[in-house]
Parts: sequence; C-alpha cells; structure tokens
Amino acid sequence: MGDSSHDIFPSEPQGFTDMVGRLMKGWYSHRPIEVVAPLRVSVDGKSIALENLFRMVHQDPKRGTGFVRSYFDRIFEGDSLGASVIPFAVARHRIMPRIQPESIFDGVDRQSIAHLPWVNGTVIVFVMDLPEMTVSISTEQMVRWGISAEDLEDIARENLGAYAPDLQVQVIASHDGGRAAVLSLKDGYDAARLLLSKLHDRLAKELHGDFYVATPSRDVFIALSYGPEAFLQRVKARISRDYMRLPYPITQDLFIVTRDGVAGTSRAA
Repeated sequence: MGDSSHDIFPSEPQGFTDMVGRLMKGWYSHRPIEVVAPLRVSVDGKSIALENLFRMVHQDPKRGTGFVRSYFDRIFEGDSLGASVIPFAVARHRIMPRIQPESIFDGVDRQSIAHLPWVNGTVIVFVMDLPEMTVSISTEQMVRWGISAEDLEDIARENLGAYAPDLQVQVIASHDGGRAAVLSLKDGYDAARLLLSKLHDRLAKELHGDFYVATPSRDVFIALSYGPEAFLQRVKARISRDYMRLPYPITQDLFIVTRDGVAGTSRAA
C-alpha cells in the first residue's frame, strides 16, 4: 500500500477516506486515527477535513500517495510549531494573509483562529510563511504577542506587498472586447493579492477602469473588465468549474475593485 505506483485512490469520498485512514494507520501507528465521516478523519482526537486533499489527489492521481503523506506530515509539523512560542520579532516579517471561505469554521472553533470577516462570505486569516510550510496563526498566539487581528491585517498586507512587488500579469483581450488580467505565481498567495493596496492602480488602466476579480481557489486570480456580458458569462462558467474541482476553493462570486477598495457581490455580473 505504501508504494505510490500501486496506490489507486477511489473517486468517491467514503472510499477515498477509508484508504487514507488505512495509509495513515501504517505511517503513524503511534497516533489514534479514526475515520469519522466521508472526507473527515480524527487524529489524536482532532478532526481533520480532507476535501482539499481529495481534490489534490484527483488533480494528479499518480502522485496521490505522496500528496497524502506530505499533507499530514505538514499538519503535524505545523501543530508542533504552532504550539511553540515564536517571538513576535521573529514572526513579524513572515506573517501573510489568506482569503478563505466562512465554511472553514464548519469543523473548527471560530474563536481559535485569528481572522477578520470580509466580503462575499469570506474571512481573512493569517499564516506564518516558513521555509517548508505555512502555519496558521491562532488566536492564542495573537494574544501572546499582545496584538489585535487588525494589527495582523496591517502587517500581513504590508508583507504581501513586499513579497513579490513587481506584479506580473498576463493581459488577455477577448474577441468581443472583454479584457482579463491573469496572475499566476503559484506561491500560495495568488488569490490573496486581491488584498494589495495598489491593485487598482496596477490594473485599472489595462482593464479600462474599475474591474471585477475572481478567486475561485487559492491559486487562481483573474481580474476582469466590466463587460461585455457574453465575455463575463464565459469567464464565470470557467470560474464555476474551477471552484468545483480545484483544491482550496474560496468563492464563485466576483469581487468589485474600485479606487475606494474592494466590495463583494453575488450578482456582480
């Protein structure tokens, strides 16, 4: 079972979860592991959702076993780091933002995660970007540092702007007059760049004024001109497909970016 060349994961959620449970019991025999529901396991009494892992494996089945092993190794390493006291002076320049759907709280205590509510049914959460992984910042860690979620947001937005300051986008002109600007750095922060303070300045000229942004998943960022309607409908169909199939989904709704900031709407197009 441990040889990735022979591991074929079932395409339905319960079978996939059962197979992940069997692999985990072989790898982490010292931990109590239980399959509790389709796409949910319990490890050391902690519930872990498998929806993103399920999508990752079915995007690239040949690497499925490696995905599963590294997914849990990073969770366990992150838990270990998260429980340690990292000085704020060390962490400050590694704090980054992520946009997540409200549904992340379905299986996790909302009060335990440092976050701020945002638009389109999303929240802004914060991570420490370490060389081999990212570690979520807990409310407990934030309190230890003596800072607020608003402080975290200010720091995270500043770090995001400095992370890859020369924002390279691919601008695509549609045959019917629509325009799209695609950002694809694949560094885990593509969608989060919706939070950049100078985003409107950077893209308004190329998109002819205020614009929409689609973030169907963590690694997708598409800025769109306000029309024409046929162009928007075609892109929205692609966004819906990406939202349903890609790991780390965020929202199918479009964001509106103006000089005054970002707004959300479920009827943007």
